[in-house]
Amino acid sequence: MKKTLSLVAMLAGTSAIAQDLPQQSSTWFTDAQALLATQIARTPNTGTAKNVILLVADGNGVGTNYATRIYMGQQNGALGEEWVMPYETPDYSSALVKTYNINAQTPDSAPTAGAMNSGVKQRFNLINLGDGGIHDDCSTVAGNELTVFSEIVTGMEKSVGIVSTARITHATPAAVYAKTANRNWEDSVPEGCTAQVDIAQQLINAMEAGTIDFAMGGGGRYFLPDGTEMGGLKGRRADGMNLIEKATGMGAQFASNQGSFDGLDLGSDAPILGLYENSHMMYEADRTDEPSLAEMTKAAIEYLSKNENGYFLEIEAGRVDHANHAGNAARTVTDGVAFAEAVAMADELTDDEDTLIIVTADHEHAVAFNGYCGRGSNILGLCMGVSKTGIENNGEPNTAADGKPYTVMGYLNGSGAVLVEQADGTFSGTRPDVTQDEAIDLDYVQQALIPMSSETHSGEDVAVYAKGPWSHLFDGTVEQNYIFHVMYHAVNP
Repeated sequence: MKKTLSLVAMLAGTSAIAQDLPQQSSTWFTDAQALLATQIARTPNTGTAKNVILLVADGNGVGTNYATRIYMGQQNGALGEEWVMPYETPDYSSALVKTYNINAQTPDSAPTAGAMNSGVKQRFNLINLGDGGIHDDCSTVAGNELTVFSEIVTGMEKSVGIVSTARITHATPAAVYAKTANRNWEDSVPEGCTAQVDIAQQLINAMEAGTIDFAMGGGGRYFLPDGTEMGGLKGRRADGMNLIEKATGMGAQFASNQGSFDGLDLGSDAPILGLYENSHMMYEADRTDEPSLAEMTKAAIEYLSKNENGYFLEIEAGRVDHANHAGNAARTVTDGVAFAEAVAMADELTDDEDTLIIVTADHEHAVAFNGYCGRGSNILGLCMGVSKTGIENNGEPNTAADGKPYTVMGYLNGSGAVLVEQADGTFSGTRPDVTQDEAIDLDYVQQALIPMSSETHSGEDVAVYAKGPWSHLFDGTVEQNYIFHVMYHAVNP
């Protein structure tokens, strides 16, 4: 033990000793030494953040991020495991984040997003209400509304934007502006509820009040009366309100497809409302006639950057979550790559000196990874054996005790469950065989264990990555509501 400690001390204290080791010529060794030098040279940025960009990949916990990392690497000709995502570079600080809600071990997107926007943890299915708020009880709204980050920075004369590939009234984007006893009150509230209006109305009201300047995502059906069409969108509001007309009536620019998005005047001071699709925007793998997440990110930053006082922008890759719920790994990782491209775009268009960029997720999913797979096994495909020579897998699928191959990625529960309901109501079944071509198909649903119509979230930690002013405050393991406090300190140190 004494000799071991002495060697460690020598290695830490002098590079000369390290260079005398037999492994010193290995790229693994030299790369690690280079990273060490970079980390030692880092100087914390303690300036004031003029701008804050919070990027949330919904459902993109450590496991899902791992799958996207390998997929992105393999799409770029690498084996995959060694790939570095845009937000995994040495200039980003990082931490683990606890995602539980006040009353739930496994979290919901509404209170997790609310925690990041308000600074306190919240109850399952609520958005931006204190712990006195009760799900589905409108009478508990009054007196429990929380002040959110968008309202704080509006008071500092900053601009505010929201971008999402989910409905713009969905849990994560709604947390920027909404306060509700039920995250599903997107276009209506229960009869007799006077303490709040629906989430779509809250967005337009926030735009009218000057709290929201730029909003872009899906969910057009909640802004138009039932039976009406506008810009290719079909309404379903039962109250007859036309919220798009209300927005344009107060001067807002409106876009509903790629052409109208391209035609937006980003140099104008008029608010911008973009609604693509009646519900969520398309998965990236299926996208047509609507902007990508990176394109919307670029437009938002160009628009908001006109404000000399700065801005707050929240960007959500909402459909990573939905593909996980569907047990569809292929669409999960393709939307994960789209998110990574949006992060790279945000980084490219901003200055580290005055912009705090935070990259995180609201929760993880019940995703699981099988073993023992050789390097370079297709993350969407079969788990290939470990090669005895070289570094790449041996090209032969590993088999389980039933003699059948298995995929690298699967889920603990979901619609791909190997147990199937029988005529008598019991569940039984035999695990189906699967080929490599079947497994890597875009529409393949991963095998799962527990039968569920929709795969669930999990309570695992997620990661947070940050760069810019005060980003070094992300370290260790933190509560999710801590993210708000770093943002607030960064704009007001």
